Amino acid sequence: MIVRPKTTWFRMLFAWHGSVINRILAPLFINFLLGLLAVWGATHAAHFFPHLNPVPFSLIGVALAIFVSFRNNACYARYWEARVLWGSMKNQARDFARFVITIPGLGKDDPQVTHALNLMVAFVYTLKHQLRDSDPRANLARLLDADLVEDILRRDCRPQYVLECLQQHLVAWHRQGRYGDIMLESGLRKLDTLSGVLGGCERIRGTPLPYAYDVLLHRTTYFYCALLPFGLVGSIGMATPVISVFIAYAFLAWHAIASELEDPFGEEPNDLALAVDAERALRQAVDAAEIPPRVQPDGYFRLR
Repeated sequence: MIVRPKTTWFRMLFAWHGSVINRILAPLFINFLLGLLAVWGATHAAHFFPHLNPVPFSLIGVALAIFVSFRNNACYARYWEARVLWGSMKNQARDFARFVITIPGLGKDDPQVTHALNLMVAFVYTLKHQLRDSDPRANLARLLDADLVEDILRRDCRPQYVLECLQQHLVAWHRQGRYGDIMLESGLRKLDTLSGVLGGCERIRGTPLPYAYDVLLHRTTYFYCALLPFGLVGSIGMATPVISVFIAYAFLAWHAIASELEDPFGEEPNDLALAVDAERALRQAVDAAEIPPRVQPDGYFRLR
């Protein structure tokens, strides 16, 4: 996720990182060459190069813009829902920490409380790594004992197994008489909410937009941008390469941004930053001696 501070309008014109320009630079260069070819053909080989009417390009451009907007809205809706789900998960994790540290008869420094909070931190990390298809071993190894780490890693849905371990803690405390049925139900509802977040994130991650939409938009956009210089050269002449690249930039950038937002849990510049300060908040809840440093963006203003 790009978390760049606000800057002047002039510097914003030259912003590079996170602007998807690097992904479309090659197509834009090809479009510029086609613009030069169209200008050369109009002045030196008019009998060979066809003169295209610009009116159809205007009509097609409007229809293409509507279709691009539809896909961008659909992709941004996925990004927005993922953002809401991840924020809900962090809120529920903090609520669960408050619930655990106030259990009668157990202090903040009790090993049972520490283990339960470590499991909650492990849930955050296992969910993050499952959504990104990466290995959570390094994060889990410093939170839990080796046997439990191996037990978690054997599971297909690791976050769900961590929730099962947390529920076992709640049931055990209930049997010990540390709280009654109402408090047990309250704790289980928090875990149910986390399970709902897990299911929602898996649904977004596992069900992309229909592939046919992506193929149709990709073909139509690139074909339109390739023919555009030959439709403009008859009316704007030498300015064709510049104007054509500018129009192509708008369509290709929309397409590239939608592709990034379609999978909001990835590691591209405009994807969500996962697990930002989640462990830090839970450690502060028990006044831990060692608290992870606040997560900061890198030199390219990216939070991961």
